[in-house]
Amino acid sequence: MLKDFLMKKMLKARGVPEDQIDLVLTLVEKNPELFQKIANEIQSKIKGGQDQMQASMEVMAKYKNEIQAVMAEVKK
Repeated sequence: MLKDFLMKKMLKARGVPEDQIDLVLTLVEKNPELFQKIANEIQSKIKGGQDQMQASMEVMAKYKNEIQAVMAEVKK
């Protein structure tokens, strides 16, 4: 899929290792609604003036349990 290809290219450009890229793509594929919600919240915080890293950390911490649940499903 084009979306996966583009996401993979972007992550590679940012220096993310290949095995982690595959994990990220699998997680997003498993629960796209969750990751869309996370992305929207991060963008909202950035538009509100927050630093991208800080916004990402806060939102990811907020959804930590949901992300771990998706990861557990993937590892089965």
